[in-house]
Amino acid sequence: MDTEIAIRDFLISRRTQLRPEDLGLPRQGMRRVRGLRREEVAALANVSVDQYIRLERGQASRVSDAVVDAVAHALRLTPGECRYLRSLARPAVASAEAGAGRPVRESVQRFLDSMCDTPAYLVGRGGAILAWNRMAVLVFVDFARVPTARRTVGRLVFTDPRARLLYVDWEVKAREAVAYLRTESGKRPHDAALSRQIEELAEASADFRRLWAAQLVLDHTHDITHLNRPPVGTLDLTWEAFQPKGDPDELVIVYTAANARTAAALGRLT
Repeated sequence: MDTEIAIRDFLISRRTQLRPEDLGLPRQGMRRVRGLRREEVAALANVSVDQYIRLERGQASRVSDAVVDAVAHALRLTPGECRYLRSLARPAVASAEAGAGRPVRESVQRFLDSMCDTPAYLVGRGGAILAWNRMAVLVFVDFARVPTARRTVGRLVFTDPRARLLYVDWEVKAREAVAYLRTESGKRPHDAALSRQIEELAEASADFRRLWAAQLVLDHTHDITHLNRPPVGTLDLTWEAFQPKGDPDELVIVYTAANARTAAALGRLT
C-alpha cells in the first residue's frame, strides 16, 4: 500500500465530512467543495497551514507526532481512526511474514474446542481463519471444506454467496470486514499478501469497491450479529475479540447467545 496516497485519501475523506458551522467556524463565501478547507483544519488543530498540507500530502516524516495528534483531534477522529492515522504516519518497520504459515498452538485449539456451546474461531493476518471449533462449523460454514487460500473473512463475506444468506444484515458485516482490512493495511502497509487480497476483492466485488472508498476503519472489538440459520431460525449473537498473549497478529472471536431464544436454538444445532 502507498502510505502517502492512503494518508491523503483518508484525511480528505474526513475533512469533507465536517461542516464549518458544526465546529463553530464562520461559513464565508462560496465553497467549491464539501466540508472543511485545509486552512480551516489547520486553524482548528492550531498548526500552520504548511504543516497540515505536508501531512495531507503524505509527507508525515516532515511533521511531528504532536501535529498528527492535533489534526486527529481537529477532525474529530474516533479512537480507531486515530490509531489508523498514526499507523500510516509512523509505519512499522517491514518484517518477514512471521507467523503466516506457523501452525496453530495446540493450547489455542484446545481452548477453542473447550467451548462446546459457543462458536469461536481464530483469525490471523489479513483475516485468515486459522482454527475453529465444532460450533463455529455448525453456525457459520465448514471451514475445513474451504480452500486455505479462500479462507479469509474478506473473501468469505464478499465472494461466497452463502454469506448473503447467512447474515440478516449483510451490509453491516461487509462494512465490518472492510473496516478490518483497512485497519490491517494501516498496520502492515508492506504486506504483499494483504495487498493482493484487497486488489482481488476490489476486482471481484462492486460492493467491496464502494465500501473501500468510504475509508471505513475498525473501531470496536465487540458487537452483535444476527444470522439466518435454518432449521433453527434467527440467531442473535454477541461477539468479543480477544488477543492471545504473545500473538499480536491473532484474534480469537467468540460468539455468545444474546438471549434465551438464541441459546435454545444453539442447543438444537448440536
